[in-house]
Amino acid sequence: MDLKKFSNDVFEMSEKLSKNLKENDASKLNYVGKQLIGMYKKNLVKINHSILELICASNLISRGFTVEVEKDISDILVCDIFAKKGGGNNIIEIETGFTPPEHAMDTIDYFSARIMSKIARYSQYCSKFSLATPVVGLLPISKIFLLPPNARKKEDVQRIKDLCDRYYKNPPIEYDDILNAHLHSIYLINIDKGFAKELDPQGYMDLTNDLLERSEVLY
Repeated sequence: MDLKKFSNDVFEMSEKLSKNLKENDASKLNYVGKQLIGMYKKNLVKINHSILELICASNLISRGFTVEVEKDISDILVCDIFAKKGGGNNIIEIETGFTPPEHAMDTIDYFSARIMSKIARYSQYCSKFSLATPVVGLLPISKIFLLPPNARKKEDVQRIKDLCDRYYKNPPIEYDDILNAHLHSIYLINIDKGFAKELDPQGYMDLTNDLLERSEVLY
């Protein structure tokens, strides 16, 4: 653990992002940075993930949201970013594409199941749920999440549940959670330039579908 380096990296990115924020908003971003440093002291966060959280937090703060990071939203779930504005709340989960060594032989299935399980689990706790990823990554998002629940076919929901059940058993992903899950947007994060661009799910899939379909990744 290198607290000095972690703190320096967080302060450097916060300073970079604050140049595009109002003075009052910059102090809100600094608060997020201090949260992350406090969590690093407890060995709860890593620098690469924390930088991504800072960039997304800056985007939300500039749009009038109040932001918390690594927030408990249930007995078993901690979300990356929890943002409030008016009477609504947003949750953003950041995905870097990392898969553990034990899934070296089924990386795509594991990653797809993780994405789908996050949409199903986290979206029930917020008005709007979003995924975020660095621009160098692709998220395998099922087309089912572009449809309203009443337009989702039973066999499509069950196919996603069968995939999730291979990896998530304690607790399992419930059928109704997949049926009712919603995905509001996807944030593409440019780490080097320090900004995040929000896309609607259809726009994101229009950008990535051809490549994912050619790779036979989509479910």
